[in-house]
Amino acid sequence: MKKLNETLAQDLSDKEIFPVVDAEGRVVGKATRRLCHSGSRLLHPVVHLHVFDPQGRIYLQQRSRHKFIQPGKWDTAVGGHVDYGETVEQALRREAGEELGLTQFSPRPLFTYVYDSQVERELVNAFYCTTTATSFNYDPVEVDDGRFWAIDEVKQAMGQGVLTPNFEQEIVRVLQVLHRQ
Repeated sequence: MKKLNETLAQDLSDKEIFPVVDAEGRVVGKATRRLCHSGSRLLHPVVHLHVFDPQGRIYLQQRSRHKFIQPGKWDTAVGGHVDYGETVEQALRREAGEELGLTQFSPRPLFTYVYDSQVERELVNAFYCTTTATSFNYDPVEVDDGRFWAIDEVKQAMGQGVLTPNFEQEIVRVLQVLHRQ
């Protein structure tokens, strides 16, 4: 219960400051995490990193059951907010280090889009990389589990309540972009 309260308090924190951006990613203001996640509809930037292995499998993290948003569901390998004053690339590297212990990687951009949910609006900056690592040191406060999934396994899990809705929408676009390359 203590962990749940700490996670909820973090998600509704007034200490973390996020940039508020327009649809092109230009900073137009700033707001607390609490305000951004309270239904205010303030657009704030996030980063997603899709991590593939040489066999084409994708690494997914299982969100902590104590998370405020989508607890216990499988999601993008790395996902996190851009802090005020931080660049997208800085946030991507910070989040990869914090969530997976991944520090040596070459991110390649995929696309940017607005994700709109009942709780928040995010400007998602999606990237991918390939790694030969077979396991990661994920943060046990943020992540309950993590593993590589075959793409067919991901497709079978879609619509079953196992994956986050945002990941289900995004992975379709990721695979389309990567198929064209």
